[in-house]
Amino acid sequence: MVERDQQSAEAARERVESSLAAVEGQLGAGAWLSSNTSSLSVTALAEGLQRPERFCGLHFFNPVPASLLVEVVLGKNPSAELAALARRWVEALGKTPVVVNDAPGFASSRLGVVIALEAIRMVEEGVASAEDIDAAMVLGYKFPVGPLRLTDIVGLDVRLGIAEYLHSTLGQRFAPPQLMRTMVARGELGRKSGKGFYDWNN
Repeated sequence: MVERDQQSAEAARERVESSLAAVEGQLGAGAWLSSNTSSLSVTALAEGLQRPERFCGLHFFNPVPASLLVEVVLGKNPSAELAALARRWVEALGKTPVVVNDAPGFASSRLGVVIALEAIRMVEEGVASAEDIDAAMVLGYKFPVGPLRLTDIVGLDVRLGIAEYLHSTLGQRFAPPQLMRTMVARGELGRKSGKGFYDWNN
């Protein structure tokens, strides 16, 4: 399973690298480029660029309209002005930048996904309903939205891809639950498909 996760993560990284290289080719030498990836290595993505020092991650946290957080992710050897430029751009949007160094899952995805995976395991084991697990986190920990509802908003397929990548890089604690794989295989992807842990058709 880990080998398959590694292959999926590598394929996703190669697709993003190709897209970024194509975009960079249309930009002037003074432009800087960013990706909204929520987990892929910014340093690895920059390897295929002509100006890797002018590339960073800008990870907008979900749900984007309600969240003030944007992670500014710095890869290896960024230009001296890149972090300051990225922070000012994020602040101009009315959001709050948090600067993190490149690491698997950065800060928000690494923490958010491990909570979501455990919440899915709890549903799988019959510990509580999705609604009650989410209510516990919203009321008890002041989460703006519960981890299972957020998984529906992000998309189970997207979260599965992130979990597979983190599983391949950080180990067994990020192994996707079988329930998650089964739901994705059934097309139960969350809000975008109309069904996930919640019914979104109404």
